[in-house]
Amino acid sequence: MPLLDRIKIILRSPRTDNQLPVVINVEDSSLGRKWLSALNHLLENNYHLEKNYCWMGWPNHSRTPEYICDQINASIAAINSSGLNYQINDHFTVSNTVTTEQRLIQDRMNHLHRYFEQLQGHSGAMSQYYLAADPATRWHIRQLNLLCHEYESLILSIRKKHTAPEWQRPSQLMCWLNAPRFKLDAEDYELFGIDTINRSLGGVYVGVNKAVGKHHWEVFTDEGSDSRIHELTTTNMQSQTEAAGDFDIEWARDPGQYPWQKKMLIEFRAWLLANGFDPEDKTLTLGHPKVAQVDLMLSFGTSDHQSIWAQLAQYQDVYKIQTNSAEATYTYNWSDPDYREQQIRILS
Repeated sequence: MPLLDRIKIILRSPRTDNQLPVVINVEDSSLGRKWLSALNHLLENNYHLEKNYCWMGWPNHSRTPEYICDQINASIAAINSSGLNYQINDHFTVSNTVTTEQRLIQDRMNHLHRYFEQLQGHSGAMSQYYLAADPATRWHIRQLNLLCHEYESLILSIRKKHTAPEWQRPSQLMCWLNAPRFKLDAEDYELFGIDTINRSLGGVYVGVNKAVGKHHWEVFTDEGSDSRIHELTTTNMQSQTEAAGDFDIEWARDPGQYPWQKKMLIEFRAWLLANGFDPEDKTLTLGHPKVAQVDLMLSFGTSDHQSIWAQLAQYQDVYKIQTNSAEATYTYNWSDPDYREQQIRILS
């Protein structure tokens, strides 16, 4: 495809302040043009980058399983004491969410996500709890969703590190608070589809609208191939009708050519049909629409995933983003003592 732009993301080492530039080539497509315009708006207006929801599935990250469980419980306690008349009688620990074989107890996380769904609702139909909540409580409601996904991703990669290190699932999610959304048009849906569930190393994808909840593929993998809609723990499977300047960078290997992944996608098609969905319907917004690709050789001097992981592990702080039209610098970090207060002020 012709290129629209070349983006540079400057990563910084939290320990040494050394920097690593990552170069991204933006491909020309209907969705790519809308997304790039939305991204430039975020940069020009200095929107807040959510650094507490950025590095997913990195097994040696300082946001450990114990830390994430503590944050989940802190948000539950804040919601329970908020006066919303919604009580969560639950407590999350590593020991009650992960088996001795280092497998995630998915049902526990499904219930956590269900609390979030009931408290927030979804885009276009926000919950009365969320509408009545003050900014601090809204922040904690959102954390139930973000921490749930972060924990799921982290535990999977920790297990893979020990059982199948080639198939760890690290990624980088770039999301901004209060990011304006744009409507998806019919031609934008062409970048969706079951085949786009497979993501390429260094691929850049428009982020899923977090107000939608879990999408069909996540529900299938979490609830099982024999599950049916009427019995699901997680129920929000809204199609994506909006997007923003948010994006994900896939740092894991593409599993698309492997027999086990092909088998799983066949089972997913069967699951969709059994639940009344057409697997070929682009408006279901299945998969991940790709809008750009990291130039691996220019950025890292290699296309070897292990070498790339080793480099990225040293630079897990986004310091600056530059396009041909805009740039923004992010000097704060998720570990700042007042980081929660920074975000709550923005949400208010």
